[in-house]
Amino acid sequence: MTQEAPRHPLPPFTAETAREKVRLAEDGWNSRDAAKVTLAYTPDSKWRNRAEFPQGRVEIEAFLTRKWNKELNYRLIKELWAFGGNRIAVRYAYEYHDDSGNWFRAYGNENWEFDENGYMAQRHASINEMPISETERKFHWPLGRRPDDHPGLSDLNL
Repeated sequence: MTQEAPRHPLPPFTAETAREKVRLAEDGWNSRDAAKVTLAYTPDSKWRNRAEFPQGRVEIEAFLTRKWNKELNYRLIKELWAFGGNRIAVRYAYEYHDDSGNWFRAYGNENWEFDENGYMAQRHASINEMPISETERKFHWPLGRRPDDHPGLSDLNL
């Protein structure tokens, strides 16, 4: 449990508050501001992300900084999959290019567990990615928050 101010919405989640929590997470990650994003996690948060297992805000911030320095023009869409109590499951896709201009789309699922103050205590991610051509890209909004009228994953048949 964190001693910081509550981070709304708080568990137990309803369909509405779970969707809100997912969108807030998407917005944060699309900011690509590792220091800001890290504040959504408990100070001792535990992650599994591919072959990395960062623990705590310092390691998470370092992980995100490395990620967004490598994954350029990163754009992400998250979608609620399931929820119950203090847990949320999401599916997501993101697109980025590397420093050679090669584009990729990654698909994944995450399981989240929150403390009573709304901070994420655990994040377990499973991710697959594939190269795509620039013409296959589907995420074209300006960098930052996905516009409210931009299609979601289901709308894009992802």
